[in-house]
Amino acid sequence: MSAALELRDVRKAFGNTEIIRGVDLAIPQGERHAIIGPNGAGKSTLFNLISGRFAMSSGSIRLNGEEIGALKPFEINRKGLSRSFQITNIFHNLSVFENVRCAVLWSLGYRYSFWHRLGALKDTQVRAEEVIESIGLMSLRDRPAGLLTYAEQRALEIGITIAGGAGVILLDEPTAGMSRSETANVVELIRRVTAGKTLVMVEHDMGVVFNLADRISVLVYGEVIATGTPTEIRSNPAVQEAYLGGLHKEDVGGTAHA
Repeated sequence: MSAALELRDVRKAFGNTEIIRGVDLAIPQGERHAIIGPNGAGKSTLFNLISGRFAMSSGSIRLNGEEIGALKPFEINRKGLSRSFQITNIFHNLSVFENVRCAVLWSLGYRYSFWHRLGALKDTQVRAEEVIESIGLMSLRDRPAGLLTYAEQRALEIGITIAGGAGVILLDEPTAGMSRSETANVVELIRRVTAGKTLVMVEHDMGVVFNLADRISVLVYGEVIATGTPTEIRSNPAVQEAYLGGLHKEDVGGTAHA
């Protein structure tokens, strides 16, 4: 199976400090892939390199076989990769519908145009409402995003992330700060809205990781020390020592936060 996302010897240094130290990773089309690791491992930096927010020091990042390492974030997005952020990133004064519509516009071919009336763009409205329905917020369609609960705002951000139709979705700690029931709902939402897409997520909740991911990569001090299925990662001695050792065995199988 061809790789939707491929990293080859990716490195990033800030001054004399190397944060990402030669990451090699290939994620096949349609796979749900989790990146885990202790705080300070470089997970967010790696996401920022993939999405173009940071420039690599060296290496190669390919999206569907095409080099994207030198592209700007908006150029990468237009090639089919979209990401969410650890801190909720929405327009608080706009309604749920208006937030999603902003994300839909470019994907439907509407560029920077001053002569299109947004209300007349029926295809945009239809697509936005399909996304809102898929994330379970149709009853809140016209509510300002800033008045949503935290869990609803996270669901909206996932909707914004998928609204453009990107085939590769990056989610940065999508369940951070949620209760157990909210987390369970978001896991099912992610499973549903990313069906048929390639999902890459950074997540600290091991219950989410082992429940959702097809494969897991463990990042420690800027290096991938293991990649495998949830079963393989659970039983990997190097992973247990470097990262999972502080968790009880029953937590690794289900509900721990790390």
